[in-house]
Amino acid sequence: MHEQDSSPTPLPGPKPKKPLDTVVKMAIGVLIGSFALIWGGMYLSRPDRSIPPYTIGSQEETAVAIHVPDETSDDEIEALIERFRKVGRETRKFEPMKVRPTTPDNPEGRYRRLTIYIFSDDTWAEPDMLHKYLTGEDRVVRGGFRRSLRGLYQLTESEEEGGIGPPLDGPEMAAPQVYTRQLFKGPLSRSSARAAEPAPAP
Repeated sequence: MHEQDSSPTPLPGPKPKKPLDTVVKMAIGVLIGSFALIWGGMYLSRPDRSIPPYTIGSQEETAVAIHVPDETSDDEIEALIERFRKVGRETRKFEPMKVRPTTPDNPEGRYRRLTIYIFSDDTWAEPDMLHKYLTGEDRVVRGGFRRSLRGLYQLTESEEEGGIGPPLDGPEMAAPQVYTRQLFKGPLSRSSARAAEPAPAP
């Protein structure tokens, strides 16, 4: 009798990998490139973390009312005011800050004067409220507007002012539990005033 061969049958070796088709390679490259572009765009357009998020509620000529989230701290509002101050001192170009030109027809500059009112209650940043405050036609609205202020930034051709809370010179300061703090107030330096001047024509 013949003995049956008990040695294991060798397993077939791994098949050589077929190279990726050119079309597949191109598709993978496009996919990776798309993800890279999306990530790069998100990185470049990421919100500025050094200031709180804000929205422009309304703007009427040189006055702008903006809204910040309810949980925004005074320190964050101060950082926002200081950012407006930096732009006002260095370039007076507030377009990146979402503010439309306040003096668009002035040949000496598109932002010669600007007042920013900051609220955490978006009701006060609405166009109707800003208009009533500026015209003074409703004393109740005017008082509520000033008492609700979380911050103020004001810029003219030669002076600047910034503060937390209602202005120091208003009657609302007699109200209980009103917190206010002046950050700065005074004339601009010569270099800052020159930033407001238009560049000489070539």
